[in-house]
Amino acid sequence: MAELDPRDARIAKLEALLEAALERIAHLEEENRRLREENRQLKERLTLNSSNSSKPPSSDGPGTPRRPKKPTGRTPGGQPGHKKHERRLLPPEAVQHVVELVPKECKGCGHRLVGRDCEPRRHQVVEVPPLSAVVTEYRSHALECAACGTLTRQPVPAHARSAFGDRLGALASLLVGKYRLSKRLVKDALSDMLGVDLSVGSVVNLEGETTDALAPAVDEARAYVRAADKAHADETGWVEGRKEGRGHRAWLWVAATALVVVFHVARSRGGKVARALLGEDFLGILTTDRWSGYDWYDKGLRQLCWSHLTRDVQGFIDRGGEGGRLGKQLMRERNRFFKWWHRVRDGTLAREDFERRMKKVRRTVGRLLRQAEVRAEKKTAGMAGELLRLEECLWTFVDVPGVEPTNNFGEQCIRHAVMYRKTSFGTQGPEGSRFVASIFTAVTTLKLQERGVLDFLTDSLRAHRRGLQPPSLLPLAEAPQLAHAA
Repeated sequence: MAELDPRDARIAKLEALLEAALERIAHLEEENRRLREENRQLKERLTLNSSNSSKPPSSDGPGTPRRPKKPTGRTPGGQPGHKKHERRLLPPEAVQHVVELVPKECKGCGHRLVGRDCEPRRHQVVEVPPLSAVVTEYRSHALECAACGTLTRQPVPAHARSAFGDRLGALASLLVGKYRLSKRLVKDALSDMLGVDLSVGSVVNLEGETTDALAPAVDEARAYVRAADKAHADETGWVEGRKEGRGHRAWLWVAATALVVVFHVARSRGGKVARALLGEDFLGILTTDRWSGYDWYDKGLRQLCWSHLTRDVQGFIDRGGEGGRLGKQLMRERNRFFKWWHRVRDGTLAREDFERRMKKVRRTVGRLLRQAEVRAEKKTAGMAGELLRLEECLWTFVDVPGVEPTNNFGEQCIRHAVMYRKTSFGTQGPEGSRFVASIFTAVTTLKLQERGVLDFLTDSLRAHRRGLQPPSLLPLAEAPQLAHAA
């Protein structure tokens, strides 16, 4: 048997070392590639703010650059000649007390004056009388029958079995749902202002009763939204309950029309929730952001929010490169057609002219997005592809009169709920979520219709406790005849 040549052994050993070194180099190169990509993503995250992403303005750090506004040259505050906004005087029949101020002598010569001014200058001072709760005591008598000896006690009426009246119950729920007071602060406020002594648990019980009282009106409002020809939809993060010190993730959904808005809290952000909220048979124009939970809806009936798209385009610009160059061109097209849109809204540009001008804009935006999908950097190219997938939804506002190019209305409707969440940290369970959705539905809808919310909540509780027809959240011209308790 021939001896192994030492040189062959040396070669084999070096080949093994080379193979191990190459494998190590490949491993280090892959690790280096991953670290570079992680570093790139972290740097990109540092540049994200409310102008180029979906982050809220409240998350922007100090010194975050803002898009500069074009200077007007005017000083802050009211401008000379602007229309004054003064408090309107109540009509004379709504005034409880009148003090007649009649001069007795001339301020020039001191001569005695007689008579009255036919049109005196009116000045009104509004005051609140001393507040105190009105307590009604029900004395339930028991009488013994002389014939059989049975003791019969007259029960308290069903509508009076709560220790707190209709208006007081409505006020407690209103302080939570509209004025965003905690339950403990509601307890303190009612004690300080009215001298009413109630517990935090009583506030919770009144919330539950208000939820039941509002249920028929909320169901009616939901049906109204489902039959609307235009609606805005949006959703925001929520917390429902806690487990091991951490809140359960949930979402607050909103579907808004011009005069009726409906809220709903769900543990899911999926399309099934939006489909259930709007209804399987919804056929109106739906304005939303790009969230995939709305992708089930017909693209020809959907309008994407151009406020969100503006942030996407700003992201193109901020990431730079070829995508940044194309992003600047997209932003110019965006600014151009928004100026036209504002003129259409103000009545200084005919809609026919707007539609004619928009043909070129639509072609240009489509061309730029296709170029970005092919030539731009990876993230920008991916975003361009996503926008092209929904390209049909970009221009519904051009084709359908009365449709807004943004979802600002939907976001305005949900803003109160976002502020509520930031101060309350959500709800403790499904019961609290149902109350929040119901009270937000009532408060927001009544605000849009310029109707009094306290009276509505009071009427709802009164009807619920007495088994009467509840008031409606539909616009008054469309609501059925309502039977209100005296």
